[in-house]
Amino acid sequence: MTTADSSALVVFSGGQDSATCLAWALSRYERVETIGFSYGQRHAVEMECREPIRQALARLSPLWAGRLGPDRVIPLNVLGEVSVSALTADLPVAGSRLDGLPATFVPGRNLVFLTFAAIVAFQRGLKRVVTGVCETDFSGYPDCRDDTVKALQTALNLGMNARLVLETPLMWIDKAETWTLAETLGGNALVDIIVQETHTCYKGDRSTRHDWGFGCGECDACRLRAAGWQRYSRLRSEEVEDLPSR
Repeated sequence: MTTADSSALVVFSGGQDSATCLAWALSRYERVETIGFSYGQRHAVEMECREPIRQALARLSPLWAGRLGPDRVIPLNVLGEVSVSALTADLPVAGSRLDGLPATFVPGRNLVFLTFAAIVAFQRGLKRVVTGVCETDFSGYPDCRDDTVKALQTALNLGMNARLVLETPLMWIDKAETWTLAETLGGNALVDIIVQETHTCYKGDRSTRHDWGFGCGECDACRLRAAGWQRYSRLRSEEVEDLPSR
């Protein structure tokens, strides 16, 4: 029987970052469960990507298959009703709000997600909650910052008399390094899964296939993902060129 120290709950949206985090957790912990949130997001297609990604990761490694536990989806439509954003309403995804934050910022989203994830982890006896938030390459969301996550971890532990750890494996790496991390964890096979199966586009576009995956190619999420892929691909090419010839 595994201990709490060898288990984790991954906040899993179906996007590139959370899929990489799921692989990261499966490579470290003996029991890994996942949780997702349906909050009225306009890119709800990401929810349809979640289970195919879980199954693809299980097929990729017998060890990961044995470690992958149950998934649960929490309905949070009320968040989309009270937190108006270009991700929860038919508004332009480009530009900024009146307060200067990105139009796609959903106020309180990560705070709510991590709070519900912490409740589930606490009830399930899981020590860690893994999330793919990042301060290096992000769209300017204040709830993705390291200070925010650390403050919330303190509040959650005080409020539940717990010792939970909010893990953020992507916090200090950029999108190119996230692609590299995926390759390190699962080789080209994992990179291919992330390209083909994950969804990041804010507009929910899965009609257009790019080298880096599906998306409109214009929203902030697509631009970050594409730029990271280009840099990752360039670095890989340079590494190949630097190999000594036989």
